[in-house]
Amino acid sequence: MSNLNIDNATTTDLSKKQEDATIQPARDTGGTRFYTYTPEWTKYLGIYNLPDVAPIIDKKAFWTVGRGVKADENTKTLLKNFTGTGKETFHTIMYKAVKTYSIVGDYFAEIIRDGRGAVTNLKTLNPGRVQIHIDQKGFIDKYVYLDRHEKPVQKFNPDEIFHLPFNSDGDNPHGTSSLKRLTSHDPNRTGTVEMLQETKQSMNILFRRYVKPLIISYVDSDDEVEINKYKAKLDNAIKQGENMIVPKDTVESMERISVPQYSTLDPLPWIKKLEEEVIRAEGIPLIILGSGEADTEATAKILYLAFQQMVEWNQLFLEEQLKAQLGIEVEFEFPRDLMEDLKTDERKDGNLQGEKQSNLNPQTAEK
Repeated sequence: MSNLNIDNATTTDLSKKQEDATIQPARDTGGTRFYTYTPEWTKYLGIYNLPDVAPIIDKKAFWTVGRGVKADENTKTLLKNFTGTGKETFHTIMYKAVKTYSIVGDYFAEIIRDGRGAVTNLKTLNPGRVQIHIDQKGFIDKYVYLDRHEKPVQKFNPDEIFHLPFNSDGDNPHGTSSLKRLTSHDPNRTGTVEMLQETKQSMNILFRRYVKPLIISYVDSDDEVEINKYKAKLDNAIKQGENMIVPKDTVESMERISVPQYSTLDPLPWIKKLEEEVIRAEGIPLIILGSGEADTEATAKILYLAFQQMVEWNQLFLEEQLKAQLGIEVEFEFPRDLMEDLKTDERKDGNLQGEKQSNLNPQTAEK
């Protein structure tokens, strides 16, 4: 007779369930005393590498850098000599800058100068190894480059580093990652990105259960060794997609446990909602990403114009920082401006409306 012991019962762990919707206060990283700050590069780079996030950041960088820059001949000649880490151009350096500060909030590059002090190149630095030192008055005192063991290997004065702090808030002289709002800083709560990935993983398991349902076997034995042997054979048969034959009276019965069709909530609206939240974090419409639909052409144009304002703000940010920190004056070109198209459409609509009115009123047409 089997030895069944109620003491073997166990409990589940629901300690991470959300009890309420209380918003946790953000951690204050600023202050009036000396402190250091190092961007969380590896954390946010992992989020960026998700297929739901990377295209958004990439498209933002593509459109911000646009078709290149306008500048005088002397500036163009200077920028042609920029090689970055050796095989880059000024264009690709700026593209990398937009991606980096969007991901982690800050972009750093060592300013290379010639013997006369003129800027000749920008060498991108790993933001996860750049430690910003802030003095008691809240100003940047210096930058320290760290090795893989977080030991200082090189110090830079503020004028030796090209620093792009994007989305800075409060008195912080550093930037803020655009992806920060998509993650939860409370270990007991789940952020938007985590919820999206969790939902997709759950859907993967759900669809797998349609194809390979669970099987519960009632075996006439409580011997652990025998049960493990049977388990190994059953698992292998399922893996190979083959039938399994067992001796009579060794397995009493088998039950297939699958997910009945239409028995669960439709996850697609929830996934779409989470994806929209990810997209809104950077202000990139779906039509820019090459998917999604707009109700009308006019709606699509309005979405495009809203996106254009975001891109032009990033271009202005780059232009001002290049001028202030490097003395380089350029203008980034926007790929396609729809304002003229909208004005043309309005004139066409006005003409069509006038023609319709004339057709309805012959006396007006004669005049």
